Amino acid sequence: MTDASTLRRRWQDALVAVRGTASGPDPLPYADHLLERWGEPQRRYHTTSHLAQVLDHVDTLAGHAADPDVVRLAVWFHDAVYRPDRSENEERSAALAERALPEAGVPDAATAEVARLVRLTVTHDPADGDRDGEVLCDADLAILASAPREYAAYAAQVREEYGFVPDDLFRAGRADVLRHLLGLPRLFRTPHGAAVWEPRARQNVTTELELLTG
Repeated sequence: MTDASTLRRRWQDALVAVRGTASGPDPLPYADHLLERWGEPQRRYHTTSHLAQVLDHVDTLAGHAADPDVVRLAVWFHDAVYRPDRSENEERSAALAERALPEAGVPDAATAEVARLVRLTVTHDPADGDRDGEVLCDADLAILASAPREYAAYAAQVREEYGFVPDDLFRAGRADVLRHLLGLPRLFRTPHGAAVWEPRARQNVTTELELLTG
């Protein structure tokens, strides 16, 4: 189980770094509110475990980021609103960041950047040279490069989140998503992602697609 106290500390460290001072509104109530969201019962994959894993991946990629602490705040918000039966989750998550971060003492420019990064997770297609976008998108997609057993668990959790969708429709929709991923010239944009994660991710996605369509 993910340690909530560790996550609270990670939130506090990133928030204080971005606002540039330890004074100001107490960071912890904001962390608790976000953790409540990440712990909602409709979630199976998009849980606090996913939050912690993406933060870990950002740590791995931090040297590539222009501002890794801004990226870390974006991780906290990128799935803060998550309803698998709705299509506007990223927009609503970005809007939540735009409301909450100024209250927490974050400067306007950093707030706008967090919201931009959250919206970028709709497509996971950062522009060339968007180093913070590349780090966030690679960190969010790093699950694709996990070990086979972990990847299988991820795929099963995604299916559970879409339990309201009939099997045939889910299989067709998921297969379309996987084909789209395989059709991209590259899944990962950071040097680490391209060198370390890309080959295994393509193998995992290909295997899942074969299982769905075979």
